[in-house]
Amino acid sequence: MQVLTKRYPKNCLLTVMDRYSATVRNMEQVVMMPSLLQDVQLSGHGGQIQDGAPDLYRCFTMLKAIHVDVDHGLLPREDWQARVSGSEDDEAENEATETEQAKEEGVSRELDLEAQFHLHFSSLHHILTHLTLKAEEVTRKYQEITGQAM
Repeated sequence: MQVLTKRYPKNCLLTVMDRYSATVRNMEQVVMMPSLLQDVQLSGHGGQIQDGAPDLYRCFTMLKAIHVDVDHGLLPREDWQARVSGSEDDEAENEATETEQAKEEGVSRELDLEAQFHLHFSSLHHILTHLTLKAEEVTRKYQEITGQAM
């Protein structure tokens, strides 16, 4: 299991990012055959299966992809859009996105930057904490499937 080597305050974003990275690295080390996670549903709060929830294999691949961004930084905006949309040739979508961005930039300038920062910071903190819990659950479920449960 990965251990945090750096010390930051408990609610520091860097602590949450380090914890997420360590948990995903641990998950990658434990999950030797990700295909075993296919068609195994992620359980929700209280151990209940969530209807329509992605299987653990999809969670595993999503967590790994986000881990790359957390550890190595964001892709350039154009590369990210191409990755998400799966196509760079969709001109209508690009024009609509540019129009929407122009509107968002106008609104952004009007809002208080400190309030925006706090909103995004707390959202990122919450999301990374939630993803860390998902990575721990994927690892635990894989260990149960393979009989390695502790």
